[in-house]
Amino acid sequence: MKFSQREIKELLISTLALAVMFSRFNIDVFPITLFVVVLVFASHEILGHKLFAQHYGFDAEYRMWSSGIILGLLMALMGGFVFAAPGAVMISPISKKFAFTVGKMTKQQYGLIAASGAMVNIVIGLTMIGALYYYPLEILALTARVSFFLALFNMIPFGPLDGEKVMKWSWKVWGLITGIALIGYFIL
Repeated sequence: MKFSQREIKELLISTLALAVMFSRFNIDVFPITLFVVVLVFASHEILGHKLFAQHYGFDAEYRMWSSGIILGLLMALMGGFVFAAPGAVMISPISKKFAFTVGKMTKQQYGLIAASGAMVNIVIGLTMIGALYYYPLEILALTARVSFFLALFNMIPFGPLDGEKVMKWSWKVWGLITGIALIGYFIL
């Protein structure tokens, strides 16, 4: 997996901003929130979208969305629902080897790359539920709940969210991911 310095910087800023938003500027809960955000958000973007895109030979790099971060921070300050859209992994639809174009992204590849973030969140959520059996810690339940929520939120079938891309490729895969995320979220 390749990372540029800009990407690392923007991922760190986005992750810290999300942790501040969801901790509601409360320094006491910030470490827990940071742990959850790193595990749930960073994994979604990096282990999901970026890794899958690079697996298929596409360039993929995280870019923060400054307006989304500012909006989220303002909403957190006002104490209401926090709509957090700190950025996304940008993917080139052309696969290149050396100086040659070898292929374009297929509909299935596009759908799988879009679905991969939510799939990572579902795996994290299920892992946390399994860990809860042995270690009944609130942080594990919180991580699972947030992970399922992020998967569910991203499966909303409207652009620019992943759900629209997944549904255009396979409504069955969209339904399966959405169903698992719903069940996981509501059993917690």
